[in-house]
Amino acid sequence: MLLVMFEKSPDNRSSHGGMCADGCPVIPRSFNTQHKPKMTRLQLPILALATLLAATLSAEGASTGLRWIDSNTNLTVYGDIRLRYEADWDSQTTTGAPRDDRNRGRIRARLGFGYRLSDEWSAGARVRTGNSRSQQSPHLTFSADRGGRDDLDFVVDRYFLQYKRGTFTGWGGRNGSPFWQQNELFWDEDVTPTGLAGTYDWKLAKGTLSAIAGAFYLPDGGYDLNGRMLAGQLKYTAPINKSQITTAAGLFYMDGASGARNLRNQNGARDYLIGVAGAQWSIPIRKLPFALGADLFHNFKDYAAGDPLSMIGAIDHHNETLGYVLSAQLGQLKDKNNWLLGYYYSHIETFSVNASYAQDDWHRFGSATQTDASDFEGHEFRAGYALTKSINILARLYLVEAITTVQNGSRFRVDLNWKF
Repeated sequence: MLLVMFEKSPDNRSSHGGMCADGCPVIPRSFNTQHKPKMTRLQLPILALATLLAATLSAEGASTGLRWIDSNTNLTVYGDIRLRYEADWDSQTTTGAPRDDRNRGRIRARLGFGYRLSDEWSAGARVRTGNSRSQQSPHLTFSADRGGRDDLDFVVDRYFLQYKRGTFTGWGGRNGSPFWQQNELFWDEDVTPTGLAGTYDWKLAKGTLSAIAGAFYLPDGGYDLNGRMLAGQLKYTAPINKSQITTAAGLFYMDGASGARNLRNQNGARDYLIGVAGAQWSIPIRKLPFALGADLFHNFKDYAAGDPLSMIGAIDHHNETLGYVLSAQLGQLKDKNNWLLGYYYSHIETFSVNASYAQDDWHRFGSATQTDASDFEGHEFRAGYALTKSINILARLYLVEAITTVQNGSRFRVDLNWKF
């Protein structure tokens, strides 16, 4: 199902902004902003305390003492904080060398705001923790069994202006992905592209059809930009008796550019043309939500055998272009005393996704700031419990091995999440 197609100009490049022949936005091939230096010599507990205080004020409706905030009904402040214990064991590198087992404590904090300018216009921004050389991870290590911890660092990962009228919503700036997905195996939710996006919904039969499209710069670390992406998706959601079915299909064209400072394995220089299809069926079982999901990724780009862009190390991956995910989940973490159980199986070949923009949860392949989020298959088991409406505990076990090398690993995580 090919839904939206984007074509290059005859010379396959555009050196300036504007509009292409058929009216789609054209953005520069690459754009670099000044790298934001990290804040050093600051203690992570300061961040935790500040976020905790903000959460308490929000939860209790306490006054800040600032009239322009307390009396402003157009301003919304939101955020979350996460404390994580993570253990990695039974892991080896691509050469078969064993990695040391590892235990560490990590923290994530995010704080954002939205401001309603009028009935149709609004603005928003968000700042998060995380190494500013990473576009994938907002987490910082505050304790490790072999010593060492991260300095406090942060990224302003969202800043955008949004327009909404009727069933159309559009935004410009830097924001989360506008495309529907049921997991992060193709696109990590922490990866926020910069550009323009729009969504239009209309009724079709008993369901809702959504058309989503966007043109973006792609991130290279927390602040730099490298390459661009044009993408479109159609999503259809409809009730079927007591259940609901959601299907989506789209095309994602990533136009690579040389010169990335942080991305690994030429992921920024390589072009991708990835078709993504997904389906989710959900139905209540004794009042508990139950969902089955399936996703398929295929890179239509024809890489030549032996081409430098097809090589990672000494291995040629030119025909490693297929990925798929199967999932099942029972329950949710919406209200107090809710619980959930889930299972995911994934098979992600090397070029079925852009490994610099997909999840960073399943394994420790890559570097300290960049996850190699492809060329693996394995299992995720998860269990969660909601202590309150805003606080929950989520545990996840990952058992993973590489597809083309002997690299593998096991990982266990327990997250305490608090949102406000």
